[in-house]
Amino acid sequence: MKTKTSNQLGPALRDYFADHLPRLRGMSPNTIQSYRDSLVLLLRFVACDRKCTVADIDLSDIDPKRVLAFLSYLEGDRGNGITTRNVRLSAIHAFFRYLGTRHPDLLDLVQRIIGIPFKRARQRTVEYLEYEEIEAVLSTIDQRTLDERRDYALLVTMFNTAARVQEIVDLEARDLQLTRPYQVRILGKGRKERFCPLWPQTAKTLRSFCKERNLDVRSDAKVFLNHRGEGLTRFGVRYILAKYLRRARSRVPTLANKRLHPHSMRHSAAIALLKSGVDISSISQWLGHASLNTTNRYAIIDLEMKRKAIAQVKTIPRSSRTQWKDRTILEWLESL
Repeated sequence: MKTKTSNQLGPALRDYFADHLPRLRGMSPNTIQSYRDSLVLLLRFVACDRKCTVADIDLSDIDPKRVLAFLSYLEGDRGNGITTRNVRLSAIHAFFRYLGTRHPDLLDLVQRIIGIPFKRARQRTVEYLEYEEIEAVLSTIDQRTLDERRDYALLVTMFNTAARVQEIVDLEARDLQLTRPYQVRILGKGRKERFCPLWPQTAKTLRSFCKERNLDVRSDAKVFLNHRGEGLTRFGVRYILAKYLRRARSRVPTLANKRLHPHSMRHSAAIALLKSGVDISSISQWLGHASLNTTNRYAIIDLEMKRKAIAQVKTIPRSSRTQWKDRTILEWLESL
């Protein structure tokens, strides 16, 4: 016999999405939408499995067995990867943790749901652009046209700030400080605010772009617009980057085998900062990472690059003198 929970699901969902996530947790609209999409998929799956409507589902129908079946459905029927599967499970965990705080009578169900583990995924290769490749991409932009001047300002800002794509498209004119000290205000995940320095050349590019657009730098107008005068979307940024990557591939053969996307600009900036000698803690703050562990993967990549460089060097010939006292060798090693 089912527990009496049929009247709890609807009100719980309304409070969770209308009040708990946006007001109490301060979640961004994109995160809320991701959570919503995950739970919509789950409810539709449960309704189909139970052969009922979504309105007829009660909380006791969402048990560990069904959640596991749902996760298998995502990977098998929908063709989702492990990362997407884990994102959906994270949203389910979050909702049930919330239920546990509101409905102590459901703690047993809550504990069993949040006990469902994430699946371990193979660490994906971080794709990034070398500095010379970024220069090649930027050099393909024809700055004689307004659209491509916008694209140039966009890509330069992405590389300078290492911002997430959503953070870039959310930029407002008032976020830019184009007088010394040059900087930009970025609203990141969890609505956390950070300030990122702008290089003089980036500030000059943005100043010229804003002037051409008659953009009041004190206004809340979006910095980057599409042809309809609306703010660029993440998909718009993806399209823009892909266009110039296609152009650059004919000039730079190393781009041919790289699977690049807007987030690759963020990776590229992080690697460039690391190569320039910026410490990992500063890079973490620059990127807006909540944990230093997230940033440490760039240090691992940098170490791997150095190992490969050493492996390509011919064995140092034997000599009667101690090789490690040779200044040229020490200087070479320090330059890696």
